[in-house]
Amino acid sequence: MNALAATNRNFRHASRILGLDSKLEKSLLIPFREIKVECTIPKDDGSLATYVGFRVQHDNARGPMKGGIRYHPEVDPDEVNALAQLMTWKTAVVDIPYGGAKGGIGCTPKDLSMSELERLTRVFTQKIHDLIGTHTDVPAPDMGTNAQTMAWILDEYSKFHGHSPAVVTGKPIALGGSLGREAATGRGVVFATEALLAQHGKSIKGLTFVIQGFGNVGSWVARLIGERGGKIIAVSDVTGAVKNQNGLDIVDLLRHKEETGCLTNFSGGDHMDPNELLTHECDVLIPCALGGVLNKENAADVKAKFIIEAANHPTDPEADEILSKKGVVILPDIYANAGGVTVSYFEWVQNIQGFMWEEEKVNYELQKYMTKAFHNIKAMCQSHNCSLRMGAFTLGVKRVARATTLRGWEA
Repeated sequence: MNALAATNRNFRHASRILGLDSKLEKSLLIPFREIKVECTIPKDDGSLATYVGFRVQHDNARGPMKGGIRYHPEVDPDEVNALAQLMTWKTAVVDIPYGGAKGGIGCTPKDLSMSELERLTRVFTQKIHDLIGTHTDVPAPDMGTNAQTMAWILDEYSKFHGHSPAVVTGKPIALGGSLGREAATGRGVVFATEALLAQHGKSIKGLTFVIQGFGNVGSWVARLIGERGGKIIAVSDVTGAVKNQNGLDIVDLLRHKEETGCLTNFSGGDHMDPNELLTHECDVLIPCALGGVLNKENAADVKAKFIIEAANHPTDPEADEILSKKGVVILPDIYANAGGVTVSYFEWVQNIQGFMWEEEKVNYELQKYMTKAFHNIKAMCQSHNCSLRMGAFTLGVKRVARATTLRGWEA
């Protein structure tokens, strides 16, 4: 099941639990605006190339729309639509005053030079500058984009609208980015994990963890869990997988990956088949990479007691049912990986105020938001006798529906 179908299914289930009016339900699903632009740029060799860019702005009932921009060859309108909708519910779950959006350009970033990427980013910004803005729609980095991409968008947008640091988040610190933003998604995952484990009378210390994905999110999750006394017994990324039943030394593993560019041949662990990682025996499994990795083929073999969805949509609905019947507790992506957008919100607030926070304040506020959101999700689970996923979806949908109704959506 693709991301859009799964998101729509979860939304409709939440809508039925909440007893939403059918017309309101339909209006919440329909995006506010879908933008498609053609971006033609001169390549370094003098030839012209055209790339298609998208921006889906899903909902603005609770505030400006918010979401990443990805550069990837498979950026397609369906996926962008699903992710924009997910952002609407995600920002509502953690109770930050945003709606959802998502964007992207169909391109292969590694095939483009730095100057070609800059030209492409600037042309894309020129095409959509009047449709984004500090109080309209605030982009952020995503797959294939980074702080530098945001710096180019900020600069290009400011040519039209004057200095506007709050138009994008995830910027370099020197241009108004927030301290703590780089680690935010991973740190949020760890705060969410602590909140869940506390409900079950456990803590990170002494438990065993398996992490799929060792990019920005996975490496921060691993580092922070290690600092809290958790034992990381297996890790994988696109280059391979490594395991050590006594616990991997994450600082050493990070150094090894930086020096060699891969996880293989790490002296502090044994090579393992990456396909076996998800079914490796552990207390907590944390998928931090791609969507759809837990499916009906492998779900029955999962041995973890807890799954923390740090990636977007890592669990197919069929796998969800199999795992729930096994008694596996799944902390849903819509909440678990919301640390990034929460600290993006803090960055936006700092930019608007023109007053920057210390990193300790950023991390303290993030923990407060993540912990409060978890208790609100648990309250919805108890009210509606539902799973954590439906608890999160009903919480998000209810908040957006309430804001929409208060604004007078039928007028």
